[in-house]
Parts: sequence; structure tokens; C-alpha cells
Amino acid sequence: MSRPDIISQEIFHATTVAVAGTGLMITGPSGAGKSSLALQLMAWGADLVADDRTLLRERSDGAIEALAPPTLPPRIEARGVGLLPAKLSGPVRLGAVVSLSSAVTARLPEPAHCMILGQKVTLIHKSETAHFASAVLQYMKGTFGSSP
Repeated sequence: MSRPDIISQEIFHATTVAVAGTGLMITGPSGAGKSSLALQLMAWGADLVADDRTLLRERSDGAIEALAPPTLPPRIEARGVGLLPAKLSGPVRLGAVVSLSSAVTARLPEPAHCMILGQKVTLIHKSETAHFASAVLQYMKGTFGSSP
């Protein structure tokens, strides 16, 4: 069976990890904590797909896959520490997007979505809570599989 054709592709200012084999793209302005959240998730078993720039490709079967642009080095930035080596994983199917642009304040927020390359994708807004990273990890594990 052949792979579906690539319909379109775009590079996003985002860091992406794979949890349970599914991509989680972390977006936000410079300095928002994209790499920091990715490092927390990686400490719990997530794999780095791309740091700071993520290539998304829309496939003819409707899936969106995330991978590192070809020129991206296998590293992740740890602010105040430096560039850390990290094996890049991917391509992976995109499952959800975390936005660090603005925080949600509702105790139980309504489900949110965004459009990426013409496809509806689950959107998780930042929460200013100590458990945000672990909640995102559990969402990914519970939704897409049992292990990071």
C-alpha cells in the first residue's frame, strides 16, 4: 500500500513532541515556554519531533503529519542551559495543539479547536496551574494511547 500524497505543507513557529505516537504541537510567541513544556513532556517519555519550527504536511487521506524541517538540527533549547542534543522523531500524525498565547481561566473549559491546513484539530489553551504539563500528557495518553 502506498503512502497518501502530500497536498500542502507549511512551516509553523512551534515545537512538537510525540506522545503515544501522536504529535502535540506547542505554539506561542518567542519566550512563551514552548521548549520548556516540551522538555517537561520529554522527561516523562515524550519524543521530540521538532523544536522552534515544525513542518506540517496535509496528506490526501486528510491526516496532518508533523516533522522537523530538513535543516533543523537534532537539538532542543533549554533557556539558561543551552542547546541540548535530542533525537528527532517523526513524521507523526498531528493530534492536538497547545497554545501558550493566552491562559484559560475556566475550571472546566469548553472543548476548543483550531484549523490547521484546512483540518479541525483539538486546541488546548495554557492553564496557569502547576499540573498543566501533566494534564496535557494525560490528555494525549488517554486520547491517543497508553504510553508516551
